[in-house]
Amino acid sequence: MMWRKALVPTGLVVLALLFAAPAGATEEPIQPIPLHVDYDKEKAALGQLLFMDPQISSDGSVSCHSCHSFDHGGADPRPVSIGVRGAKGNANAPTVYNAYFNFRQFWNGRAKDLKDQANGPIHNPVEMDMVPADIERYLASNAYYDKAFRKIYGRAPAYDDMLDAVAEFEKALFTPNCKFDYYLREQTELSSLEAAGYRLFKTLGCITCHNGINIGGNSFQKFGLIIPYTWKPIFPDRYDITRDPKDKNVYKVPTLRNIELTAPYFHDGSAKTLKEALTKMAYHNLGFELTDAEVKAIEAFLRTLTGQKPAILKEGR
Repeated sequence: MMWRKALVPTGLVVLALLFAAPAGATEEPIQPIPLHVDYDKEKAALGQLLFMDPQISSDGSVSCHSCHSFDHGGADPRPVSIGVRGAKGNANAPTVYNAYFNFRQFWNGRAKDLKDQANGPIHNPVEMDMVPADIERYLASNAYYDKAFRKIYGRAPAYDDMLDAVAEFEKALFTPNCKFDYYLREQTELSSLEAAGYRLFKTLGCITCHNGINIGGNSFQKFGLIIPYTWKPIFPDRYDITRDPKDKNVYKVPTLRNIELTAPYFHDGSAKTLKEALTKMAYHNLGFELTDAEVKAIEAFLRTLTGQKPAILKEGR
């Protein structure tokens, strides 16, 4: 194990390293993305059309895809998203890829599942600014949508069914077979630099929060646990929901899958590069500064987490 001059009392660093240790010597704290996820293909195909349709917004300018771009790993390349009438959001839009594996949705976990999450932006006045009745009228007036909803759901287009279709499409946005998944299945080896990065990822404490199938997305953690992270804008943290002071600056841990595609990073979009993100996280949440060699190695490991493009997107629907 590598020791360094800590920026905080040594006991806190040691504590973090102890928690970083895997449960067993042969157990990996990360699991590969499943090769198959069951979903309803008809519903997902309808959901994909709805996901791409800007008419679901009040001024016809914003679709779900506007803030979750397939050209940027299912995330938004802007620090904050731009909604109807040019309104700016108050957080960086996280990736929709593999969101099905998250235990909650949104940075502060206010949505329990994908369907609940899809409902949020539609009502938000700075995102899509729509009401269910207007959406239902639009869908019923569109011959293709009207026919599709009646075939799939057995009734005229309904708002709840629209949310269900979008959620089913998002369920299909899983990205299996990254290099690290092949490594976990013992189908390939990591390069020496990638392997060194993974060892550092575990021994320095990153694995404490970034673990499981989604390498994150399964817990809430404080940003600035060791050295406070401060900023002027207000972002939707857990305190926004619980009103418990200890939940200030607490967010859902983001997935690290496809991380090289989803810059900028953090809830505020303040880190433009992986190097900047790693440097900030080590300083604020682990309490020390990474060397350039450590950053290079961990970056190499993180780049092994880029999976295959979701199959549903390659089907050209």
